[in-house]
Amino acid sequence: MDAAFSAEQGEIRRTLREVITKRCGPDEVKAAVRTPDGHDTALWGALAEQLGLPGLALPETYGGVGCTAAELALGVEELGRALAPTPLLATAVLAAPLVLALGTEEQRAAHLPRIAAGELTAALAVPGTGLATALGLVGDNRGDWAGGGRAGGVQARLSDGVWRLYGQAEQVIDGHSAGLLVVAAHAGGFARSRTLLFLVREGAPGMVRARQTALDETRTQARVELRDVEAELLGVDDADVPAALGAVGDVAATVVAAEAVGAAERALERTVEYVQQREQFGRAIGSFQAVKHRLADVYVQVQAARSAAYYAAWAAGAEAAGFGGQGAERAGGLALAQGLDALRTAASEAVQLHGGIGFTWEHEAHLYFKRASGDDLLFGPVHRLRARAAERAGLFEEAAPEPEESSSEELSSEKAASKEASSEKASVGKVR
Repeated sequence: MDAAFSAEQGEIRRTLREVITKRCGPDEVKAAVRTPDGHDTALWGALAEQLGLPGLALPETYGGVGCTAAELALGVEELGRALAPTPLLATAVLAAPLVLALGTEEQRAAHLPRIAAGELTAALAVPGTGLATALGLVGDNRGDWAGGGRAGGVQARLSDGVWRLYGQAEQVIDGHSAGLLVVAAHAGGFARSRTLLFLVREGAPGMVRARQTALDETRTQARVELRDVEAELLGVDDADVPAALGAVGDVAATVVAAEAVGAAERALERTVEYVQQREQFGRAIGSFQAVKHRLADVYVQVQAARSAAYYAAWAAGAEAAGFGGQGAERAGGLALAQGLDALRTAASEAVQLHGGIGFTWEHEAHLYFKRASGDDLLFGPVHRLRARAAERAGLFEEAAPEPEESSSEELSSEKAASKEASSEKASVGKVR
């Protein structure tokens, strides 16, 4: 693994930081999340047209830039510093890779160039509140989370050559404004139970979308109700959807981990700035040894989370390129757990060390605290992310049971039987 960034990667980070610093301060963030779209459409247009951010990890064949997960993680890290509300995660990280991996050539050509250009936003809709399960982050995603042949979830039925969807999805990131929905649904009943993905376009008859009130306003969520909605099957009927969702989930976890690192770093920077200005007993509180120790601990945790996120991004890129060895492993879930822990710690310390003003709900420190809590609800919890990583690595596999040793009584009886057999043989020999 080469830990040094290339000149191109450094330019991506520098350019994004300049744009975000100028156009996405705390006041702009609060104003953007209260718009009908839930984000600043002008900023999104600039990120798409000038920087090509939605198509950063898409192939050049479909209008993308052709970069890897590492470049995408670097870009999202800069967005995370300002908690910039954009549809990038839903569109370029969750939905577009599924279209690329499973879609037919016609479907790719119809949607991916528009996504890369920023003209079309997309979202992944999974039944209920099981986004982390569907992405394979907290458990095996080959279960019945999509419906399992029972009532509930989202059910797909093929009638006269047309697929129709019934059901409801909660916590659909940017689902209220997306022009294209990638919906996970259960099909086949008990006879041929399987999970398939479908494309549903904006304005489809029978689809009802409503923006939900979320703890983290900067990560908009929606409820999507599907009532006999006509849908288009993504790819073919026998596609391995759980495997594709698992691959997308690893990259998504890596990107969210990098975003959490950017947010944690910025929360720490703002706290350091504040403790150097606030005075108690005639001196800045940042000069107190206890405060220095607390901030030093946060700094170490943030740097450790950054290293984990960068390694996960490198590993995801190596897997996509078909490398073997260490590059074939998936480290996104573990990096996400590390990143969420770092963000929660940095945000908590920011609230504490800002004193009375930090405890007011309107203070910007709460934006970071709510982002940490919201991501933990969406993609975690952290302990399940770590448990899943340990399960995949085989850390707690039970050892094969060793053969039981015979007791002392059994051994003595066996020895006695052996002596009797030998004495009988000796007596028979004498008789002969």
